[in-house]
Amino acid sequence: MNVDVCWLARLGVDQGLFTRADCLQIRNAVGDGAELMDFAQALIDHAVVEDVGLLEMLATDAVARAQTGAPPIDPFNDAVGDQAHPVGNVSLRSSGEALPSFDFDQMLKGSDEELGKALSELLRAGAHFGASDLHLCAGSRPFLRKHRSLVTLSDHMLTEEEALRLNTVLLAPHQRQLFLERRDYDYALAVGAASRYRVNLMIHKQGAAGAYRMVPSRIPRLDDIGLRNLDTVRRLLSYHNGLILVTGPVGAGKTTTLAALVAELNETRDDHIITVEDPIEIVQPARRCNVTQREVGPHTKSFATALKGALREDPDVIVIGELRDLETIEMAITAAETGHLVIGTMHTSDAATTLNRLLDVFPSSQQTQIRASVAESLRGILCQRLLPSTEGGLVLASEILVANAAVSNLIREGKTQGLRNVIETGIRDGMCLMEPVVFDLFQRGKISVETARANIYTRALKAKLPAA
Repeated sequence: MNVDVCWLARLGVDQGLFTRADCLQIRNAVGDGAELMDFAQALIDHAVVEDVGLLEMLATDAVARAQTGAPPIDPFNDAVGDQAHPVGNVSLRSSGEALPSFDFDQMLKGSDEELGKALSELLRAGAHFGASDLHLCAGSRPFLRKHRSLVTLSDHMLTEEEALRLNTVLLAPHQRQLFLERRDYDYALAVGAASRYRVNLMIHKQGAAGAYRMVPSRIPRLDDIGLRNLDTVRRLLSYHNGLILVTGPVGAGKTTTLAALVAELNETRDDHIITVEDPIEIVQPARRCNVTQREVGPHTKSFATALKGALREDPDVIVIGELRDLETIEMAITAAETGHLVIGTMHTSDAATTLNRLLDVFPSSQQTQIRASVAESLRGILCQRLLPSTEGGLVLASEILVANAAVSNLIREGKTQGLRNVIETGIRDGMCLMEPVVFDLFQRGKISVETARANIYTRALKAKLPAA
């Protein structure tokens, strides 16, 4: 097979887009001399690949990599995915089960170029292992987080100098300067065409530290993320104005849900979508919609600044990475009232807390006016948590509030404490409370009784759980 085809096959297997068996099937269909585009088209025609966007990115990456020679492992002749295979200094399995092993002592002796390549391979290996985060922190051992647990990668304790070098080796000179000046720095890191990471760098008492969050290589689909009542969620997305909030604690999967909502709009509507993110994590290529993604820092000064500009940029949908201050929230509500569908996230645990947080940022003199505005503009709230699954991963538990007449009246009158009762009686409108959803996950064997007990607080439901 041509070198670029071998690279595409290798990258696709590594990303889990298809299997080695799929590669062999397509080779038999198109022949050994097939061109890259013919091979890629055959993957689509034979229904092997549905995520065409990711396939296109991998094909671009394959062409670039082919200039340097063939891949170290030939996916057509070697058992990629069937046994462990080396990528640089990292040992991994495509199944994501093998813990990446890395010689940090040897790695840190190399040049900056070699160190950068090694760190890139470690990030890819961490993603294959199924980790959500990689941490490189002065004064501690490198470790991964997988399914909420910490997994140590090496016994090597990073010194202050080593941690600073590791965490800045992939930065451009101007980025490094910004980090050293601010002592905090957030950015999105692309490793190849298909691997992206959200990175936070900071300085603490022992030196530099970096947290690298793995961003899904595929654009998440609404049907696959585990949300309840998808018909209700899609009904919320059918509005052409109003406010939809996605909420939950840190690490609750809000970014994934937000990306799935944007992807759904991108495939079902013919609109202009503007997103404001910090940083851009999941790239959304234009499909039926035109998608304009802006990042706080490189593209705009702040969320509020971007929102002011967005109102003059002819958007139909505005997506805000985080509603965190008075000015941003005020602009979001204004945009929702003036004929735009606005989707934003907040760090809150349930619908009532979300509305209280949203309203309480405003001074008391504006409370009556803002309650009326929110009562008119709110379409719905999706609250979510990620819980440890009995199958070894994480499972999504979600609460859904739909802004019907009863909800709007409670907001207008400032009686948000009554929202729980409205959600309980709003099943016909597609609403659901968090605790019954958690209890249902326990009954279906998705979570343990310990996890259920830790996330259920009402006596009636708690009494239905097995005794400790």
